[in-house]
Amino acid sequence: MTLQSDFLAAWRGVRDALAYPAWIVGFSLFGVGSLARDAGLPAGAAVLSTCLMWAAPAQVILFAGLLSGAALPALAVAICVSSLRFLPMTMSILPLVRRPGQRWPVQVAVAHFVAVTAWVEGMRRLPSLPVPERLPYFFGFASACMGVSAVLTLAGYQLVRVLPVALAAAMLMLTPLFFTIALMASARARQDWTAIGLGFALAPVATTFAGRDFDLLALGLVGGTMAYVVGRMGRRA
Repeated sequence: MTLQSDFLAAWRGVRDALAYPAWIVGFSLFGVGSLARDAGLPAGAAVLSTCLMWAAPAQVILFAGLLSGAALPALAVAICVSSLRFLPMTMSILPLVRRPGQRWPVQVAVAHFVAVTAWVEGMRRLPSLPVPERLPYFFGFASACMGVSAVLTLAGYQLVRVLPVALAAAMLMLTPLFFTIALMASARARQDWTAIGLGFALAPVATTFAGRDFDLLALGLVGGTMAYVVGRMGRRA
C-alpha cells in the first residue's frame, strides 16, 4: 500500500461516516456536553472527555458522579467497569485490521477508536475491503465519528440553557437504537437472529442477576454462547 492509496481508503471511511453514522453518534453526545456544563466543568474538558473516553455512558457516569460529589477513585472504577463491554468488540475487530508486521502502538490506537458505531459499521464493511485498505478505512471512519462527536459535545455544552432536558436525554438513545437497527440489517445467519432475540429476551434477567455494571458482559457471554450453539446445531442438521 502506498501513502496515496492509504489516504484514499481513509477518505472513503470519512465519507461513509459523514453520510449518517457520525451524526448518529454525535447527536447522542450532544446531551453529554450539557451534562458537563451542569457539573461545572469548562468546555474544553467536555470536548476532551469525548476524545479521550469516547464512550457516552462512561462520560455520563463521570459527570453525574461529579455532580453528586462521588469520590474520584470510585468514579474511576465505575467507568472502567462500564467500559468492559468494549473488550469483546475490540478482540473481534482487531484481526480484521491487522497488517503483517503491524506494531503494537497501532493496535492500541485501533482499540481506542473502538466504540459501538465504529464496531458495528466496521464489522459490516471491513470484511468486503481488501486487507491493506482496512486499517486506513477504519481510522478514517472512526476519526470522522469522533470529530463530529467532539463538535456536537461542544454544541451541547453551549446550548444547555435552551435545550429541553427530555430532548437531551432522548439523544443519548440514538446510539443504542442505531446499534440495534444496524445489527438487524446485517443479520444473515440463524445464529445472528438468535443472538439478537436472546439479547432482547434475556436483558431484564441479566440486569437483575448481574447488575447494571455487568449486565451487558453477562448477556454477551450467555446469549452469544447460546447463539453459537444454535448455529453449530443448524449446520450439523
